[in-house]
Amino acid sequence: PADNHSRGQEGGGDEDARSDATEGHDEDAEAMYEGEYQGIPHPDEIKAAQRAARAEARKKARLAAAMPDEEDLAEQYENIMEDCGHGRFQWTLFIVLGMALMADGVDGFVVGFVLPSAEKDMCISNANKGMLGLLVYVSMMVGAFVWGSLADKMGRRKCLIYCLAIDCVFSFLSCFAQGYGFFLFFRFCSGFGIGGTVPIVYTYFAEFLQMDKRGEHLSWLCMFWMFGGLYASFTAWGIIPHYGWGISLGTQYQIHTWRVFILVCMFPAIIALVGLVFMPESPRFFLENGRHDEAWMILRQVHDTNWKAKGEPERVFTVSNITTPKTQEDEFIEIQSDTGTSFQRWTVRHTNLLKQVMQNVMSLAAPDLRLQGLFLAIVWFTMAFSYHGLSVWFPDMIKYMQYEEYESKVKLFHRERVERFHFNFSLVNQIHKEGEYVHDKFMDIEIKSVKFEDSLFENCYFEDVRSTNTYFENCTIKNTVFYNTDSKFIDCRMENATFLHPKKGCHLNFQEENDIVIYMVSFLGSLATLPGNILSALFMDKIGRIKIIGGSMLISAVCTFLLLLSFSQGAVILFQCLFYATSVAAWNGLEVITVEIYPSAKRCTAFGVLNGTCKLAAIIGSVIFAKFIGITKIIPIFLAFAALACGGLLATKLPDTREKILE
Repeated sequence: PADNHSRGQEGGGDEDARSDATEGHDEDAEAMYEGEYQGIPHPDEIKAAQRAARAEARKKARLAAAMPDEEDLAEQYENIMEDCGHGRFQWTLFIVLGMALMADGVDGFVVGFVLPSAEKDMCISNANKGMLGLLVYVSMMVGAFVWGSLADKMGRRKCLIYCLAIDCVFSFLSCFAQGYGFFLFFRFCSGFGIGGTVPIVYTYFAEFLQMDKRGEHLSWLCMFWMFGGLYASFTAWGIIPHYGWGISLGTQYQIHTWRVFILVCMFPAIIALVGLVFMPESPRFFLENGRHDEAWMILRQVHDTNWKAKGEPERVFTVSNITTPKTQEDEFIEIQSDTGTSFQRWTVRHTNLLKQVMQNVMSLAAPDLRLQGLFLAIVWFTMAFSYHGLSVWFPDMIKYMQYEEYESKVKLFHRERVERFHFNFSLVNQIHKEGEYVHDKFMDIEIKSVKFEDSLFENCYFEDVRSTNTYFENCTIKNTVFYNTDSKFIDCRMENATFLHPKKGCHLNFQEENDIVIYMVSFLGSLATLPGNILSALFMDKIGRIKIIGGSMLISAVCTFLLLLSFSQGAVILFQCLFYATSVAAWNGLEVITVEIYPSAKRCTAFGVLNGTCKLAAIIGSVIFAKFIGITKIIPIFLAFAALACGGLLATKLPDTREKILE
């Protein structure tokens, strides 16, 4: 730093010499700041005045509260980030971290999109199907808490690389898992990895932003979650229904298109992982941990990258010393860690790391953070409860309406007798009661949503029959042969029935099990958040985080009442888009204010705890709202309204952090 400072002085001398040599030339007048003639202050003068005002205010606050000198780091770091400017470095990091956030957005849709196919491919029961969705959210909740806490001690970049690597590895393995147990385990591990991305991404990016850019650019970053939803919906529609795109490796090993879809969903995480290799650690993290020289080198890199891209490579990074807090505890740990065997050193390091992490978590209950942390946690919970609850309710309600419409068209056959007939056409949406089928042939046909009740099948022959949602209930089967046929029997009497080459596993019918309406609903829901994302980014710094959060939640609460008018699939889709469009601004505001409220040493930990709370609320909301599908709309709508209204009103009690420097 000292050498660089002297070079900066030499560079300044050369610049003065050039100015003297060209004194009196017209170029000098042309290069003058244009606003000077109109009495408008130069932007550098405005920044200097703002710095002086902040420094004076903080000086008075320190004198009044007898605060230690370490607090100077916040003001000094803000001044350095203003000198570094906002440019190429931040935009590069924006893209890399955006892809990581996009990976999280994609992962939230993967299970829902592949489940209709996976449950048939791996014979997943309804109970196990529910467990899969539940455990994925549980794993993301645990991941948010664990990785958020570790990022404050191990570093933002390092932990984010671990998160994305875990997600990529186990997502890849889940593509080839043939059994439900392995698939569940791999998706759980993948969720544990991707669950840590959100707390780290926002903290990491915020620590490279100056105060007047922070709210807007963190809000722009939120748009990548929307891109993740669009990407997942579009690729699911383009890949999963196309059965011919699958790969067959023998008769026992099938890679169907839903597995290919999971592979394609890994691309954002892979891109982010590769990009992070070329990104530096957060200099604020280094400074908080007493690593001055490493932080200085990164800040210089940011400064030089930005000003070189702006066509001013002659600007010199003049900072020579940065205030760093004392880290006596860390030094003691390093001393202890240098003794003993390698195993002992590993044990000491990780034991103390765990101890520090737990102390950091417990410190969130400190008196100065307790009340605002509680308010913030309640707002997070109410928002996630209503948002994720309705996110489950919307597609399930559409499916229920489709089912009701389908059931209304069912054909009923009562006491029919069919003898010596060859069925060579598909049977769809029918109920056959007390029928008699004698010497009949069912060959190379598809039977979908058909139920045979109290019927007799005598001397019949079934060959190459593919059935979906088809049952034989309380039937009598006499002298009948089933060849290469999948059938489901409930309390049936078998008399000399023969089963030859029965189909193993579950029948997978992509054309019937993958309704493109669900993909379209998800795509439109994600796209509907675009206006809210843009408006929140443009006005986050103008009207403040509190008004954005409170206003968005209260408007969303009003929108929930419109769901009482959703008597058709089109109405449900319309009101879903309206709800997503109005509620997304609250999410953006919550993520911005969470970064700004907590000090750097606890920022990722607090964000991880709050994001874990969000996942817990999502689990509770999803379970509760799903219970009322087909029963009543009033209770889910009332619950969503009450949660949003309470959260929106409580948000007004949160502190305004627009003008707050990252402590």
